[in-house]
Amino acid sequence: MADRISLGLVGARGYVGAELIKLVAAHPRFELAFVSSREREGQRLAEHEPAYTGELRYTNLHAAAAGGQGADALVLALPNGMAANFVAALDAAGANPVVVDLSADYRFDDSWHYGLPELTRGRAAGARRISNPGCYATAMQLAVAPMRDALAGPVQCFGVSGYSGAGTSPSDKNNPEKLRDNLMPYALVGHIHEREVTRQLGHAVEFMPHVAPHFRGITLTANLHLARAFSREEVLQRYQAAYEGEPLVAVTDEAPWVSHTAGRHGAQVGGFTLSADGRRLVVVSTLDNLLKGAATQALQNLNLAFGLPETMGIPT
Repeated sequence: MADRISLGLVGARGYVGAELIKLVAAHPRFELAFVSSREREGQRLAEHEPAYTGELRYTNLHAAAAGGQGADALVLALPNGMAANFVAALDAAGANPVVVDLSADYRFDDSWHYGLPELTRGRAAGARRISNPGCYATAMQLAVAPMRDALAGPVQCFGVSGYSGAGTSPSDKNNPEKLRDNLMPYALVGHIHEREVTRQLGHAVEFMPHVAPHFRGITLTANLHLARAFSREEVLQRYQAAYEGEPLVAVTDEAPWVSHTAGRHGAQVGGFTLSADGRRLVVVSTLDNLLKGAATQALQNLNLAFGLPETMGIPT
């Protein structure tokens, strides 16, 4: 049996942490070395995550302690602004595990690899500090990237997410009572994912996010102004060529439905609709914000970092 690769998870109580635990528990090479959660300290992991059958208990590790556990990889599933202490502790101790940060903290840092494998795997070799893209940002980039060289003017993106995207800390954006029969707009200018995608694509993106009453899944509608006229066949060929052989991205003729991607590990891109003059294109992208938007993508990045098949342990 091949050697096991140990993985520590900080921020294990959240929705994304739970999904990653399920994936790691079924992975043929990775094994959990520790799971850290302040609220669940001392409780058995198996009592909360049935997919895990071992004896681990939640710990509450501060930054230096987490860095001193000797794990081969460390996943930080923390709110924005909290990763730096853990990274600094690793550096101070001279530890060099693979680190995957699921927050936005290092997505603008050129010393970290930005891990959206379908678009950046060519730069992944040797990366040991990996910034996992945002969920909305993943959907936006998959929708826009095949047309990047043909864009004229900013791209407008209208996004709708299930309320799990707002995390577990109580707020209006994850309150089912307030969301019932409702669509809640927020951060309509300057959202961090707007800046993230603009930076990664090298082209201005204008993003308008909303929260809906469903629990999981993102629908992203992108409005692209084009520098010249395109036919629908030409557009479709571009997307099919861009994602040919990508097991986690499906190109569909019709606009995908979020209910068809919720709970699944891949994204769907489709619904290609052109204006009469062929110079305006609307594309729809859907994915599960907890999976391809977070945990599944983290596992892709971990697999790449350790030289494993990229989709090992990911149901495709």
